Amino acid sequence: MSMQNSFEDELLELLFLNTALPNIGDASGLQPSATAGSWYVSLHTALPGEEVSDQTQDEATYTSYTRQAVARAASARTPASGVVDNDVAITFPQATGGSETLTAFGLGFAATLTGDLKMVGELTSNLAVSNGITPEFAAGDLDVSAD
Repeated sequence: MSMQNSFEDELLELLFLNTALPNIGDASGLQPSATAGSWYVSLHTALPGEEVSDQTQDEATYTSYTRQAVARAASARTPASGVVDNDVAITFPQATGGSETLTAFGLGFAATLTGDLKMVGELTSNLAVSNGITPEFAAGDLDVSAD
């Protein structure tokens, strides 16, 4: 079974733009959060499996690394064909020590610690991080699919 593209887009709008998803339950549908909050983007050295809920699983450890907040806001890009991407660049702190190869990213709801990993994806190409490297997703480069 597969979701229809229109429903995928509506679901992504609820999750990433904090907009109502109409016609589920009563006429008002699934409502947006009163306080939208943020997703926290993490970088990983291996792709966490779907059974993993701990956002620290294989998470980057280079010196100065921190997860980056992305607001759930109507200013984000509108989903199309079951895919939404970032509307602005997501820039991680520049590495000040350590060396590792990043292969995946994650999305969760905690700024630090174990967190609650909700989505994962592979990077289109591995990124070797060492002193002086600043990992970044340019606007439009981090794609999330509901399919």
